[in-house]
Amino acid sequence: MSATSNESPLRTVFITGGTGYIGAPLIHALIARGHRVRALVRPASRLRAMQLLPAGCDLVEGDALDASSFAAAVRGSDTFVQMVGVPHPSPRKAQAFRDIDLAAALAGLSAAKKGHAAHFVYLSVTQFTDGKAPAMQAYVASRAEAEARIAADAGAGHLCATFLRPWYVLGPGHRWPLLLKPLYWLASLVPSKRDNVAAMGLVTREEMVAALVDAIEHPPLDLRIIGVPQIREIATAQQSTQPAH
Repeated sequence: MSATSNESPLRTVFITGGTGYIGAPLIHALIARGHRVRALVRPASRLRAMQLLPAGCDLVEGDALDASSFAAAVRGSDTFVQMVGVPHPSPRKAQAFRDIDLAAALAGLSAAKKGHAAHFVYLSVTQFTDGKAPAMQAYVASRAEAEARIAADAGAGHLCATFLRPWYVLGPGHRWPLLLKPLYWLASLVPSKRDNVAAMGLVTREEMVAALVDAIEHPPLDLRIIGVPQIREIATAQQSTQPAH
C-alpha cells in the first residue's frame, strides 16, 4: 500500500451518493471539520437533499450514471468520493450492481479525470484473495471490476486512489448481521477461515465515516487499500485524539 501525507489541509470534496446511509453523515462530518463539499443530487431529489444535508454543502444537479452531466462541476475539487450504490444489496439485485454500482463508479472516474481531481476515494467492499466471495458474488464482482479500472488510472499517474473495503456497515436499519456474531466467532477458531472472518468483520457507520474522513484528509501517493481491521484502527485512533468533554 502507498504511503500517505502527514499534512491535513482543508479539502474541496466532490461526493456522489451524498444523501445515502453513509454519505449524509460523512458530509456533516466534513463540513464540521471545515472542508468544502459539493454533493451530486438528482433534480427530483434536491429538496430532500436540502433537508438532509448541512447548509454549507453545495448541491450539484446531475445524473450519477452520466459523467457529462456533472464533470464540469468537479473542477476545483481535489478529492472525488464515489459512494453511489444499490440500497440494501441482496443476491436478487445482481444486474443492478452492474447497471448502477459499476456504471456509477466508471462515470465518477471519468468525471474525476475530466475535472482534474487528484484523489479518487471509492467505497468498495471486501475482496477475497481466492477470488471466491462466500455470498453476494455479483456485488463483489462489480466492485472488483470498478477497482481494477480505477487502479489502472492510478497506476498510469492520472490520479491517486483509496479503496475502502467494509463488508457490512452497522447502523440504524442495518443491524441484522449482529445475529451472525456467534457464527463469526466459531469460524474464527478455524485457522483456514480466519483471514476471511477478519475481512468480513462488521464495522459501525461511525467507524466507516471516521475512516472516510481520514482517507480524504490523508491522500496516498498512488493506491491505498483500507480493509476492515484498518477501518477499526483508524476510528479508534481518531477517538483517542478527540478532547474529552
